[in-house]
Amino acid sequence: MSEPGKLPNYLAIEGNIGAGKTTLAQKLADDFGARLILEQFTDNPFLPLFYEHPERYGFSVELFFMTERHKQLQRDLAQQDLFQENLVADYFFIKTLLFAKNNLTGEEYRLFQRLFTILNGTFPKPDVLLYLHRPVPQLLRQIEKRGRGMESDISSDYLIGIQKAYFEYFRTERTFPVIILDLEDADFFSDQSTYEAIVQLLRQPHAPGINHVPLDALFRAGASRKSNT
Repeated sequence: MSEPGKLPNYLAIEGNIGAGKTTLAQKLADDFGARLILEQFTDNPFLPLFYEHPERYGFSVELFFMTERHKQLQRDLAQQDLFQENLVADYFFIKTLLFAKNNLTGEEYRLFQRLFTILNGTFPKPDVLLYLHRPVPQLLRQIEKRGRGMESDISSDYLIGIQKAYFEYFRTERTFPVIILDLEDADFFSDQSTYEAIVQLLRQPHAPGINHVPLDALFRAGASRKSNT
């Protein structure tokens, strides 16, 4: 169970494409002086090709992501004293397998899974995983708003597939708390009350396994919020 009154020592923030993972991770790291790990996704040379021809470039894009994430986490987590300083990451290594499950089939996925299992065994698990859940139409609006050309062809079906992969994994995870936060259209960047409510949520103790938090529960103390629509 996570400790009351403080942020988790090792907090991993997850969510679908466009959910706001990086924005929240950066804000928490800045405000609490935590070390920050951000996924270096823009360096993947196969990503633009994958969005145009997913069946052809799926294995290449996922293998590149896996090796780059492993290299980054091996470097950054090795330098981290998880008992002395806070760490905030905008991804958890398991996303490597979840995206591959959505993008690969048959022998390619089975081979990828074997490679992932070998690499994953060296990493500590987070004290808390916070999953930012938003409706798919909201994700599509956020993707359009940030204007990354290589993401312009992302479909609602693709986002739904990723969402299902995450939820299937969450149902099996019992070793650390997984907080599924239904953010809907809440804007924690512009609305300070929403951000502060998330901070208070992270400071509360949470049991291992799924902890589902609807938006109205996040604001049960009556805090006001703004809409970003």
